[in-house]
Amino acid sequence: MYISHIKIKGFRNFMDTDVEFNDGINILIGHNNAGKTNLLKALQLVIEPHYRYRRLNVNDFCKDVTLENLKNQSPSVTISVTFKNSGIEYNEQEEDLRVIANWFTGMENGYTAMLTYRFYLPAEKEDEYKAAMADIEDIKVGWGILENDFLRYYVYKLLAGSLDNPIQPEMDKLVRFDFQFLGAMRNVEDDMFYGRSTMLKDVLNFFIDYGIKTNDEKTKEEKETELKEVRQNFGEEAYALMTSLLGRLSEGKDVMLDYAHETGASFNNALPDFKSTLTEQDLFSALKLIIKYGEDIEISATHNGLGYNNLIYMSLLLAKMQADADGSYMGDNAKVYPILAIEEPEAHLHPAMQYKFLKFLDKNLKVDHKVRQIFITTHSSQITAAVKLDDIICLHKGEDGVTNVCYPSKVFTDSDDDKKSKNYVQRFLDATKSDMLFARKVILVEGVAEALLMSTLARYDGKSLEDQHIAVVNINGRYFNHFVKLFNTEASPNAIPKMVVCITDRDPVRKKREVNSKFVACYPFDLHKDNEHYEYAVNAAEEENAFREHSHIRYFSQDANKGKSFEYELALCNPDLEFLVTESMSNKDEIREMMRMNYELAKERIKKTQEWNDVKTALDNTDWSDEEKKKHLIAARYLSSVGKGENALELCLALEENYELEDGDKHKKIFNVPPYIHEALEWLLR
Repeated sequence: MYISHIKIKGFRNFMDTDVEFNDGINILIGHNNAGKTNLLKALQLVIEPHYRYRRLNVNDFCKDVTLENLKNQSPSVTISVTFKNSGIEYNEQEEDLRVIANWFTGMENGYTAMLTYRFYLPAEKEDEYKAAMADIEDIKVGWGILENDFLRYYVYKLLAGSLDNPIQPEMDKLVRFDFQFLGAMRNVEDDMFYGRSTMLKDVLNFFIDYGIKTNDEKTKEEKETELKEVRQNFGEEAYALMTSLLGRLSEGKDVMLDYAHETGASFNNALPDFKSTLTEQDLFSALKLIIKYGEDIEISATHNGLGYNNLIYMSLLLAKMQADADGSYMGDNAKVYPILAIEEPEAHLHPAMQYKFLKFLDKNLKVDHKVRQIFITTHSSQITAAVKLDDIICLHKGEDGVTNVCYPSKVFTDSDDDKKSKNYVQRFLDATKSDMLFARKVILVEGVAEALLMSTLARYDGKSLEDQHIAVVNINGRYFNHFVKLFNTEASPNAIPKMVVCITDRDPVRKKREVNSKFVACYPFDLHKDNEHYEYAVNAAEEENAFREHSHIRYFSQDANKGKSFEYELALCNPDLEFLVTESMSNKDEIREMMRMNYELAKERIKKTQEWNDVKTALDNTDWSDEEKKKHLIAARYLSSVGKGENALELCLALEENYELEDGDKHKKIFNVPPYIHEALEWLLR
């Protein structure tokens, strides 16, 4: 079986929310305060058998209610967890059924069972509550009355089966669940470093003589005989050791205990003395965890970093879960369903260790079957890059305050086109591109230059991408259609409803009207100059039209008649700004001189090759002004001289240095943000 579903009503940021889970690993992602921790707490309220905090406080109620709702009905919390038969074959399936047999809610396509937590005001107090709330005009006052006058009457219950006819779940069945929750702020030292800790002692007790216990070549009787012999030998050695110790104490003991007579401790013939037996469990308390480096270096685990110790702790915790689930060891007290919930494992682990940790958990789940289901909350793009898209569940809190549950993998249908898109996204959703899943808003761009410069361009435009938690993601080409599917809620209810801008180039092209001819790049001033012999096209028009009225997705590009690429547009909008010409560019002296000239002189300055003669001829054949022609000539020469990677870094530095200069500084230059970038930022940050 597995936890297939949870329905949460009235708990924290969940007004009425359904979440579907995977049969295996579940990676819960989302921006801060999206509800990831609250979701794990909701699970814990239902599943953890001896959870101490089932009695809630006023801040655990969902506050997204109107004053009228608060006055008309006392708030309550209902959390229902649904179990379903697993698609993964476990040896424990028969034992699963014994635990949840009385909780069944259906038998179609396998079985479903349900366990529910409720926290509510008893019915006999409801009229009194409504009377107290009747004249309230401020919702804050209403919550204060609930907390001060009615919260003490609230009760909680665990219910099993259908809510139409629930039963009380049997405690001996509930304790068969093992829900281990590791919070984000955890200090694991006291729980693992010394043998006196309960967890480490339990683990050591299970794994002592493990070779004998797991020897499949011996019968059960042979194992028991050998274990009995080992324990007997240990007992004899321990008895000899304690006898020696007591012998060394014999003379001093008489002097030491003489004080007992003087203080009256020997009253009524009671005489203190020493006697001891020594068991394996007693000696566990003398053990302490160390880390060995080679043969000669031993360091106490207390000297490790938090990340390393958290890994050790989690390995011990999994070992304990293995021990607790072993039927031959625990008998009828064995746990049937071990669940591991971890908050933000990246808090103490560097990126490479995060990846290794995820792979370890995946093996533990799918191969070793030590854990049956795993829930992880994370802000780490490294972790999302290490798992499949199918494993990811995204919580997104929209501008309206409503928490949406989104399933990125489910936006893709079984169509060939969607299969291609899913494979593409799965392959390229690396640690950098995964940022699009965490940010509040997203800008998708074609190349490295836009990705590096977008934040700086926003500053020149008087805006901050960082303040609004906007991720700029380079998708390395015009592959927007694959990624946009993740956010297109009009096409799929499983999509993530965050605002997304796609910034793409026009990249005009033309091809000869001949058989087997192909489109080749051209300049904007070449467009429609020879329709008899050429066919022309520009990018982005179809996408712009398709998403023009979309609620939260837009495409932006340069002017359809005069635009080409990002670098072309930078020069076109700033044709006399010499610091745009960076040291890594070719033809830099030529371009700087052209920026100081008029159109005719700039034409003479440029190299006289067939390619550039064609460029000048095409410009001369337009009806543009000389000033406009000069801008496009410089833009064309600038684009042909740019080296993508290094130039983008140098340009970013130059723009930042210029921006940081004080207003009025004679060295500060005016930089014009390309209009399509300005429009995109205006729409996204509106």
